[in-house]
Amino acid sequence: MDTPKAPRLNPKKLLLGKWTAVAPRDKEKHFIVTQLVLPATTTVPPPPVVDIVIEAVHSGRSRTIAWRELTDTTRWLQGWR
Repeated sequence: MDTPKAPRLNPKKLLLGKWTAVAPRDKEKHFIVTQLVLPATTTVPPPPVVDIVIEAVHSGRSRTIAWRELTDTTRWLQGWR
């Protein structure tokens, strides 16, 4: 079976994106990106996104992950499947 190609992501456009965990834990399969985490510095233009906060639809639990983890197709699929 072919593994899906890693999605090209723009971290600034991840907010409210929908993701599916390939290996769900605690019945948490579907997630929404609820927050972009920026570095603590205040510069113009704004600094790049460092992490994201994803929330499980089933339980409402949130966790912070590096946004680049979403490009790992063995762990995450874009959209709800």
